[in-house]
Amino acid sequence: MKVDWLKNEDVIDPSQDSNFLITIDHDLIIKQARLSDTANYTCMARNVVAKRRSSTATLIVYVSGGWSSWTEWSECNARCGRGWQRRTRSCTNPAPLNGGAFCEGPPFQRVTCTTLCPVDGGWTEWAKWSACGTECTHWRSRECQAPPPRNGGKHCSGSMMESKNCTEGLCARTLAPGMGVTVYAGLVGALLLCVILVLCVGVLAYRRRCRHLHGDITDSSSALTAAFHPGNYKPPRQDNPHTLHPSAPPDLTATAGTFRGPLFSLQQGVNDSPHKIPMTNSPLLEPLPSLKIKVYNASTLSSLELPANMCLGDGEILSLKSVGTMGRERDYHSHTMSREPGLSTSATLGNLGGRLTIPNTGVSLLIPPGTIPQGKFYEMYLIINKWDKTTLPSEGSQTVLTPVVSCGPSGMLLNRPVVLTLPHCAQLDTPTPDWTLTLKTQTHQGAWEEVLTVGEETLSSPCYLQLEEECCHVLMEQLGTYGLVGQSCPPQPACKRLQLALFAPRAPCLSLDYSLRIYCIHDTPHALKEVLDLERSLGGVLLEDPKPLLFKDSYHNLRLSIHDIPHTHWRSKLLAKYQEIPFYHIWSGSQRPLHCTFSLERGSLAVSQLACKICVRQVEGEGQIFQLHTDIQETLPPHSPLPSGGTCLPSSQVGPYAFRLPDSIRQKICASLDAPSARGCDWRLLARSLGFDRYLNYFATKPSPTGVLLDLWEACHQADADLVSLATALEEMGKSEWKTGSTDKQSETSSGYRHRRGQTGH
Repeated sequence: MKVDWLKNEDVIDPSQDSNFLITIDHDLIIKQARLSDTANYTCMARNVVAKRRSSTATLIVYVSGGWSSWTEWSECNARCGRGWQRRTRSCTNPAPLNGGAFCEGPPFQRVTCTTLCPVDGGWTEWAKWSACGTECTHWRSRECQAPPPRNGGKHCSGSMMESKNCTEGLCARTLAPGMGVTVYAGLVGALLLCVILVLCVGVLAYRRRCRHLHGDITDSSSALTAAFHPGNYKPPRQDNPHTLHPSAPPDLTATAGTFRGPLFSLQQGVNDSPHKIPMTNSPLLEPLPSLKIKVYNASTLSSLELPANMCLGDGEILSLKSVGTMGRERDYHSHTMSREPGLSTSATLGNLGGRLTIPNTGVSLLIPPGTIPQGKFYEMYLIINKWDKTTLPSEGSQTVLTPVVSCGPSGMLLNRPVVLTLPHCAQLDTPTPDWTLTLKTQTHQGAWEEVLTVGEETLSSPCYLQLEEECCHVLMEQLGTYGLVGQSCPPQPACKRLQLALFAPRAPCLSLDYSLRIYCIHDTPHALKEVLDLERSLGGVLLEDPKPLLFKDSYHNLRLSIHDIPHTHWRSKLLAKYQEIPFYHIWSGSQRPLHCTFSLERGSLAVSQLACKICVRQVEGEGQIFQLHTDIQETLPPHSPLPSGGTCLPSSQVGPYAFRLPDSIRQKICASLDAPSARGCDWRLLARSLGFDRYLNYFATKPSPTGVLLDLWEACHQADADLVSLATALEEMGKSEWKTGSTDKQSETSSGYRHRRGQTGH
């Protein structure tokens, strides 16, 4: 008898396929199941007389699916701005068979991408027509710079130069060569004669005017020296007919008054430490001599200059408010932005310096003493630019972190750096740095340029930026328009500090409709002030203090939803379950104040109570919840988290009143610490004690490094006037120097003692 195994009616031969094995007992063994082994198997026994077949056994081999390789990333689906890239894979390596499991995981992946938008070029305004040429034509030109073409944008179409006849077709005939020379010589002679006559007339008029004005305004000291008098000073009566008047011409002379008595008087106690810096009893402001000051109107800057043989002392004029009312034009160096109330401030400052502060915004400008040249006065200004006037562009994943601020006049000569303070909304309390911060400035052509990147400063860097938790201080020697941008520093995503502010109508609701507005703004005083002013004009009122929210650079949107509405009396008009603000609108920071409105409708006019819950959160991020309970038929009281007018800093402080540190102490500290010390107890140790040592080379390039450090300290402590921190730092420096000196002396004594013992032993 012979036994065979059949696979789909074909005899299996183990000698030809080693995957099959037939045992002595005629059992069929498949060593490893393969896809090709799927078949019907039958055992057949036969002899000479007959054959018999067993029942058929069906073998099915299951195959689970496997992923193929990823395809290449597709092109960005957005031709301009933020879009997506996609790649795919298929479950064909192998494909699932006979009921095998399908591949696990997504068949596609998607990542964000940003495509630079093409910017088509635009023509600037035509320049003025040139003078009429010898060929009876004049011309004018324009440039393709408004804006210039970028990122593949189209170039301006049309010509950049235009010419036309300047005599309306009545062109003169060409003269003979000899006649041309004669005519030109006559014209030149006539022109020189006219110039000489004009100069003579001007000199005569100037001398006559000087004689006329010399004796008219010699008693007007109160107009220029009001800021010198103590608090109990009473101004003289305005009975003098020669007193300054707003209608007086701008070209005048005045005699400066005198200041009697010291502004600061500091004495050293008997028990004071001998290592502290000694103080002085001498007044900081000596009495002023009788000076005559000439007021000029410059074409670019409003300044006052002294004659060459005169100079102002320490008691220089503090305020020139009266001068500003004499018809003098205030030129802000072609600054075309409007100065809206609450967003700007200005003051006339001189060599004594001062401080400009925009209340309730966190923006200020410190002008240290000696910044403005001696004898000059400038009308200085500080402006917060509105989002619709000047926008700081954010490139790629950058985000705007501060308001855009302009200070000026731009182009003025500064003897030392000024300090511009800007509030920012970057979250900086993480243990690892997750921000790359860049300071930008706007050129006269309107383009934005990088000034410095924090942490990458060099000796040629024109600025120094001191970062604090909620603001930054910029030391700079060139006034202009500035703003701070930032982007995440891989691999850690950065976070911005935002505020969520909920507003409702202040007046009683007389209709069935009712709306709630919730704003998402930067966590800066200026951003909140802007929204409060906007809602005040719309008749809205803040329901409670704004709530903080950390917004992460994760490409996830901000989601807002309303819950727990009493459906028996109210219904929401929102069709979807929630609203969303796109991630890029918030992260760019260059948009106007963003908000969402929840429109509700009550069942009847008798319903007056509204209680609900509003949830705001970033998808896969942090969130906040507003619990609202209000009576809509009552007038809501005004609510503002900003300080009242009596508690905020004044908009401008002039002269010594703007600084916490008296000038005499300041000079002694500089004299003690400016010179390098071998023991290290100099300005470098002061910088480390105050936390200003991130890039010491910037201060090392200044004539007085200690003075610049004290200027920065003044800017950092303008609100708290924390003199204790500075005094503590100086006291610790004094102890360190005393210990170092004692150690050196002990070392010298020990060395001398050992030397003498050696001589004695010999």
